[in-house]
Amino acid sequence: MGKREVPGIRKYDAPAGGWGALKATAQAVHEQMQVVEAPIVLMRTNQPTGFDCPGCAWPDKEHRSTFQFCENGAKAVTWEATSKRVTPEFFAQHTVTDLLRLSDYELENFGRLTHPMAYDPTTDKFREVSWDAAFERIGQVLRGLETPDQAEFYTSGRASNEAAYLFQLFAREFGTNNFPDCSNMCHEATSVGLPQSIGIGKGTVSLDDFEKTELIISMGHNPGTNHPRMMGTLHEAARRGVPIIVFNPLKERALERFADPQNVIEMATFSSTAIASTYFQVRAGGDAAALKGIMKALLELEVGQGNVLDRDFIAVHTEGFDALVADLAKTPWALIEKECGLTQSQLEQVAQAYARSNATIITYGMGLTQHNTGTWNVRLIADLLLMRGNIGKPGAGICPLRGHSNVQGNRTVGITEKPSEEFLGKLEEIFGFKPPKEHGHDAVQTMQAMVEGRSKALICLGGNFAVAMPDPELAFPAMKQLDLSVHLGTKLNRCHLLVGKETFILPVIGRTELDMQASGAQSITVEDSMSMVHASAGRLRPASQFLRSEPAIVAGMAAATLKGSKTDWMRLVDDYDRIRELIERTIPGFDDYNERIRVPGGFRMPLPPTERQWPTPSGKAVFSVFPGVSENYLPWEDDVLRLITIRSHDQYNTTIYGLDDRYRGVFGRRDVLFMHPSDLAARGLEHGDLVEIETISKLGKGRNLRLPGITVIEYDIAPGSVAAYYPEANVLVPLDYIDEECGTPSYKSIPVRVLRQEPQPVAQAA
Repeated sequence: MGKREVPGIRKYDAPAGGWGALKATAQAVHEQMQVVEAPIVLMRTNQPTGFDCPGCAWPDKEHRSTFQFCENGAKAVTWEATSKRVTPEFFAQHTVTDLLRLSDYELENFGRLTHPMAYDPTTDKFREVSWDAAFERIGQVLRGLETPDQAEFYTSGRASNEAAYLFQLFAREFGTNNFPDCSNMCHEATSVGLPQSIGIGKGTVSLDDFEKTELIISMGHNPGTNHPRMMGTLHEAARRGVPIIVFNPLKERALERFADPQNVIEMATFSSTAIASTYFQVRAGGDAAALKGIMKALLELEVGQGNVLDRDFIAVHTEGFDALVADLAKTPWALIEKECGLTQSQLEQVAQAYARSNATIITYGMGLTQHNTGTWNVRLIADLLLMRGNIGKPGAGICPLRGHSNVQGNRTVGITEKPSEEFLGKLEEIFGFKPPKEHGHDAVQTMQAMVEGRSKALICLGGNFAVAMPDPELAFPAMKQLDLSVHLGTKLNRCHLLVGKETFILPVIGRTELDMQASGAQSITVEDSMSMVHASAGRLRPASQFLRSEPAIVAGMAAATLKGSKTDWMRLVDDYDRIRELIERTIPGFDDYNERIRVPGGFRMPLPPTERQWPTPSGKAVFSVFPGVSENYLPWEDDVLRLITIRSHDQYNTTIYGLDDRYRGVFGRRDVLFMHPSDLAARGLEHGDLVEIETISKLGKGRNLRLPGITVIEYDIAPGSVAAYYPEANVLVPLDYIDEECGTPSYKSIPVRVLRQEPQPVAQAA
């Protein structure tokens, strides 16, 4: 007897990419844009004289092909360049209470915001407001706070370098270092962990390295959905015969087989290329144990055959190796196997492949960073690379996969709650004010301060802050008790509707649109995952004549708030070259900024470890000793599963383009839980049963965090691990369940129980 049929669940046998991707791209164009203009817009995506895709941060390759966008990039572009509009008339017809009843997909699918709007509590509606009136009122409320630290300044990774720099300048002159940003929720483990290991919080590889590498180890990411243009690079490597070893709890189609839409033979023959040479389904949260197992096996190979470790590199360029060796020696294989769900033999197989490779790249995503051991996971990856000298040589290095297209650039230009003394000193020297030195709030600390009533104002440079955060049971009410919330955005989202005493929605010019200022058409700049800084310039007519650019809106708020400022904010907006000149004067690495971004492809920021220079206190790369994987490291009972929150293929962060997840065989719904057959059987469950998920009561200060009404489906996922969609499953993530070192919420390893839920009887009509 086979599995029961479940509505919206059916097997998808095609490879990732291929005709399925082209069909989805065509559908996105049909639903959102005028068919005539869509090809022109898409062909400008990621081109030297075009605009940078508002989706992922994978770098642009040399332009050998006709188009430089992927399926999800096309969705991001058409979603922004949609012909649909959200006008003042729309808001006049809908109360906030009514809009909150709609799904996140429905809210964004209404289209582009066209006018600045202010919330009117007497009618429970947003009403049109002039830009000047909005700026003046925002400034009045901010100046009326008891202390600048009652204000929070949130940044989305889609903000440009120019907007982010002005934003941090505004907040610091106002008097706070409260800079929650999206990096706090995704790659903060990289920003905190890598500097401890190699001296910088960025990756060390380039696209050229992928052409020279002999081995790729891919850990905790799903490139087919989250950074799809990477698939072209992996596709080329696989066809050259480069082994690609994957560690991921779920079997993901793009890491199994991929058909490149630009490969004529694959498209014509309906064929594909196998991507992963070996696929290890590590248990959720078991990455640290797996990495220690590979290193332990590598040391045993060194003892058995010699010439495995790069002894010269270790002696000249590193410190702490002996402590690492001692720790690995006392870590028992039995505990490693139990924690990661893989066998000693499997991890030894990886160590043998690693020992054979003369140049290895390790790539990783949020499957490594969004754990309470996220920072340690990153440092352990660095340890493994350092053991064979795989940093600072061609074809080798560490490759964190950033999400938003400029999340790395935002950090580079000053969006951090922990600014350096050197940077603050430069700001004081150039701008003539004394910036605060005390560290500010990250994202979790911001939400905690809002929950406790210590923070009164929130200014959001893009994003969907409260929805992206864990624990909406706490986060949503906290938004509503603010004195002021301000949202810069292109589209309506749920966070805009969690209105405080005063709430403003300020519509911005998008990445695809022409940005005209006093000096003419402007370009903005972004930094990709490989530290390349390049220009981006849209060409579409803005969705409304009332839109303003992000730099212009930030400058308008700053001028209205900081009445005695020595900075001529509006003059900076007249010509973005002036903003870049200030970035160059205050941040190392931006020499000749304006000249270099006018060269197609831009320039690369300094990365000392690529030259085997280590900006650590000792001047050497540092081996780390992870204290976990011990008798005390398994705190949960045997019946507890580890929940991973995941994105669907029709989704980018909190933006949901549609209700399908075709590579995983889910269509028209998101209320599912992916579960291994053995875990189903152990709980007396079957494919298609209705369940309730509950977070174990030890977390969330003992609160009862539950998600009912979920259909459990059988899936090829590591035993002991389950997965559900983000942000719906955020109700199960306690706000205080974080990586204590970097503050990132543990979205990828929440201890939960899965309970059968009996269907509710249908009420009979009277």
